[in-house]
Amino acid sequence: MNNWLKLSMTPKPSVNIFWFRRDLRLTDNAALYHALKSEFPVLPIFIFDREILDKLTDKRDRRVEFIHLALQEIQAQLSQMQSGLRVFYGTPQSVWTQLLEEYDVKAAYTNHDYEPYARKRDRQIYDFLKYKGITLHTYKDQCIFEYKEVLKDDGKPYTVFTPYSRKWKDKMKPFYLKSYPVEKYYGNFSKSISFEFPTLESMGFIATGQAFPSKEVKENIIKRYGDLRNFPAIEGTSRLSVHLRFGTVSIRHLAQKAYQLNEPWLNELIWRDFYMMILWHFPHVAEKAFKPDYDKIQWRNDPTEFEAWCAGKTGYPIVDAGMRELNATGFMHNRVRMIVASFLTKHLLIDWRWGEAYFAQKLLDFDLSANNGGWQWAAGSGCDAAPYFRVFNPVLQTEKFDKNLEYIKKWVSEFTDPFLYPKPIVQHEYARKRVLEVYKMALGG
Repeated sequence: MNNWLKLSMTPKPSVNIFWFRRDLRLTDNAALYHALKSEFPVLPIFIFDREILDKLTDKRDRRVEFIHLALQEIQAQLSQMQSGLRVFYGTPQSVWTQLLEEYDVKAAYTNHDYEPYARKRDRQIYDFLKYKGITLHTYKDQCIFEYKEVLKDDGKPYTVFTPYSRKWKDKMKPFYLKSYPVEKYYGNFSKSISFEFPTLESMGFIATGQAFPSKEVKENIIKRYGDLRNFPAIEGTSRLSVHLRFGTVSIRHLAQKAYQLNEPWLNELIWRDFYMMILWHFPHVAEKAFKPDYDKIQWRNDPTEFEAWCAGKTGYPIVDAGMRELNATGFMHNRVRMIVASFLTKHLLIDWRWGEAYFAQKLLDFDLSANNGGWQWAAGSGCDAAPYFRVFNPVLQTEKFDKNLEYIKKWVSEFTDPFLYPKPIVQHEYARKRVLEVYKMALGG
């Protein structure tokens, strides 16, 4: 009997497959818990999706590196259990086709993803597997309450945060924060040799060498979050947003901590659920204003001024400090995010979508729903947004939140030198009057 015939007669291993996406951890993972409780060994996989990665122009993208490091950590944990993670670089359709050729797949498991591309992708894979007689089981994992769980009494979605947050808190019971005891079922991972792990270089990316951010929940910071969160020069925020974005920590674990330690921090987690809910019910916000009238605004969209904003050379130190921090680290303090977004949309009259796209390229913690919600809030075009006539004064924002200029000095060391630091790109009062006129004309106010 020739070797080909022997191979064709060898039965394929029977497995269930767990598909990692925005849940890069073994502990307290909803779909992984259900997969491991099933009767077949579980093969965990991750797909570096070419539909996404091939569109990234920056080959030193920190997010790809972050994911790669998180997967290495999971691989190390699985190897201690005599198991392994299969990591692919390809399109989801081609990878699942390959998996079905190699394995007798009994069922597939994954956690919900709410973004427009993810919904389309998951529908295609669900239909493909269904055609093959395989069920794709999906579960809620990356939020506490998802799209249909916190609605108005008439069944319609909330579009204002405060009543949404009240209903969210009224609905909350300890059950929703209970951890999934995945560890009890670790023995159900498939036993396998180590799989080939694609390098960043093999996918066309270059490592920056930036350290993997700490996952530590710093309780002393969370307890004082309400008092310290607006001051970018101090360590007053948790810096856990990137871990929430990629699921390297559990939202349930963090919500438990928030309930114990600080309500303002809990509110930030609720904002996250709120924006995910908005994106689900109003998917047009990914490309258009939540309030249609705001798409009538006549943006100036000056490319030279946009480049100055991107480079942190506007002549407004607090704005420039934020942009330079973003460019250098992939992070920007949340108060500063509001200031720079207001400056771009109100002072320069540049379409919020330009800023949103730049943040999408640069932010390590980029999350479509939160990024979109924040930008539309700043522009006045979103649900529950700041009134259009609110125009942050960068000088007053500096006096309130960086009075001693510590943050500015860290990122814009030359700001006191008139020969090195650019003059303001626009005068505040002039810009304020201009934007109010433009907005009034568009909105009929």
